[in-house]
Amino acid sequence: MNGELVVVDDVPGAFAERVVQAFRERPDEEFSLVLSGGETARRCYQRLAASAGDRIDWWLVDVYWGDERCVAPDDPQSNQRLVREALLEQVGAANSVHPMRCEEGADPYQLRVGEVGRFDVVHLGLGRDGHTASLFPGSPALDADPGRLVVMNEDPTGNNPLLRMTLTYSGIARGRLVLFTVSGEDKQPAMQRIADGEDLPAARVQADRVVWLVDPAAAPR
Repeated sequence: MNGELVVVDDVPGAFAERVVQAFRERPDEEFSLVLSGGETARRCYQRLAASAGDRIDWWLVDVYWGDERCVAPDDPQSNQRLVREALLEQVGAANSVHPMRCEEGADPYQLRVGEVGRFDVVHLGLGRDGHTASLFPGSPALDADPGRLVVMNEDPTGNNPLLRMTLTYSGIARGRLVLFTVSGEDKQPAMQRIADGEDLPAARVQADRVVWLVDPAAAPR
């Protein structure tokens, strides 16, 4: 599979430790962190804030998003809201925060990501259909031009409604470290398919280093 599989009992705890390690080993003064959505992500950010928040100088952290649903910032489905509630409001501040704004289209975020150069950590999850970020099976974003770092995208099956903004594979590949976090037996079939070499969207992710933090219930057999 694409990357290193690490089976852990405590996915949020392992995530927090990996982020702290990446912060300590960052090559530049500032630290760029790309965040995600979903309940596993929420638990990861809560743990990061609670157990490792004081081990990171948040005034050096620039926060970005890997994808976003085109909803209002305070909508319960908003990834921006999730990150704000689970992490940012808990640690108090960050150097800069860059939410995706669908009403502006993908081009402004494309320019912003291009200016960043490299991300220190990109956090991703895994859908039951094998999608990650908002890169859905059969969707146009899977074949985006290599020069496109951010696109608008939809799930052609309709299983994941709403228009989205998402990093492309080229955008994700700017990460020095990509951390997948996967938990629960409902994700095990997708993990199994990836481990077996099936061409699912999450299996195409490439970066300097890709690490899958997976709990025993979701781990491939």
